[in-house]
Amino acid sequence: MSDRRLTWAALAALFAWFAFTAWMRPLVLPDEGRYAGVAWEMLSAGQWSVPTLDGMPFFHKPPLFYWIGEAAMQAFGATAWAARMPSIVGATMAAWGLYVFARRWGREADARLAAIVLATQPFFFVGAQFANLDMLVAGCISATVLLGAHAVLLSAGGLPHKRWLVAAYAMAGLGLLAKGLIGPVLPAGVFIAWLLAARQPRRIWTLVSVPGLAAFIVVGLPWFLSMQKQYSGFYDYFVIYHHFQRFAKAGFNNPHPFWFYVPVLLLLALPWSLAVPAALRLREPSAVRPSVLLLMLSWLAVIVVFFSIPASKLVGYVLPAVPPLAWLLARALAPEVAKPSRLAKHTRTLAIVAALLGIVPVVALSFYHLPSARPMGLALREQRHAGEPVVMVQRYAYDLPFYARLETPPLVLDNWSDPAIPEHDDWRKELYDASLFDRAAGERHLVSRDTLAPRLCAQPVSWVVGAPALVAREPLFAGAEQVVRAAGKEDVWLWKLPRPASCGTPSAG
Repeated sequence: MSDRRLTWAALAALFAWFAFTAWMRPLVLPDEGRYAGVAWEMLSAGQWSVPTLDGMPFFHKPPLFYWIGEAAMQAFGATAWAARMPSIVGATMAAWGLYVFARRWGREADARLAAIVLATQPFFFVGAQFANLDMLVAGCISATVLLGAHAVLLSAGGLPHKRWLVAAYAMAGLGLLAKGLIGPVLPAGVFIAWLLAARQPRRIWTLVSVPGLAAFIVVGLPWFLSMQKQYSGFYDYFVIYHHFQRFAKAGFNNPHPFWFYVPVLLLLALPWSLAVPAALRLREPSAVRPSVLLLMLSWLAVIVVFFSIPASKLVGYVLPAVPPLAWLLARALAPEVAKPSRLAKHTRTLAIVAALLGIVPVVALSFYHLPSARPMGLALREQRHAGEPVVMVQRYAYDLPFYARLETPPLVLDNWSDPAIPEHDDWRKELYDASLFDRAAGERHLVSRDTLAPRLCAQPVSWVVGAPALVAREPLFAGAEQVVRAAGKEDVWLWKLPRPASCGTPSAG
């Protein structure tokens, strides 16, 4: 098979591997429902520019994930598989990029092994099945590092490299659109650490490119400039608050110790991480050009150290460190590099076990009642008529509009004047923050009892989502009939509500 056909065959195989189980389970709350719900809102509203949550501007994250999800839903329908397409794309980009890079600067067999180790790592495979931003930005960061490193290595060998450098800058622009400043900043940190470790600091200047900078600006900046022009507080909220204040602040969710990601990577890379001792013993002779081994070590170290600094840590944050780890483990297992051992001889067994460790949980979860509004959404889609309001009581089921195919955002009943809302990092704060960018939409969708009553009186039937205790406590919901319960342990129901008796008899004219 020719090199070109081999390259495209690898791309198709990797995409199929990551995609073939992504349809098997419903979206899980909160993360998958949130990001798929935003993409659905943008699609149903027929707009691509402003991400919205419950009809209000949602600027927690930039738009690349939503754009890919929106395009996938438009092409394939609003399904869980389409909602997970951005993660599938990110995983495929990282694995394919690692394969192509390793083949160019090594041997075909070693490159194939590196791609297999990466694609079958349970951590990486499951990450590709989960609809949040972590895998997409991991793919963008990986592609940026590999393109930039390819340009440096070509330059060191006296070969043309500028087009690859421009491609790296453009990919960094996509990384900016995927999850903000970490998209370009982390690859820059990797390059600097790599070339300093290689004792070739002058080669850092190889990475400076005016055409590349232009490509980065054209790809990455227009959306941000447009949002700042439309919403005056966008810069302070998205850049200052979400990038710097949250990074430095210790009061957010999921606090973990500094060393948290080391055991995470080792445990979630099993059984491949059994090769870590062999990988630590490997050495590479010095060369005129910076070594690929030093690149992978620098890449791994920069990502792990960066995400270890803040107190708040989520497992998926460290996904950009998995491709270099996979390369290092594959190098230790390759018979051409490591001495023959029982571990090296059983690489095929390791691949099968690793693949099963990724696939089995995904399949098993499809039979488990994970937290999801899917049953309520399907019932709404079947029974609700256009224009009938949907009210969520002291909660926001992110995936309900997606599954119900709602044409308008639901109403959310709560005490929105509570001064404690901005202090807690939860769904209330997300909606409250969004309402600050469009106060009119906030007044329409975030309701109190007084503002809700006229809405319920305007339609013969309304729909309510809430816990039985909350619904029973509210006189407006007297006479509500239970329809279906949400999936998961929490006691949340969909209720069908006739026009409240307190509305009186509608006038004939």
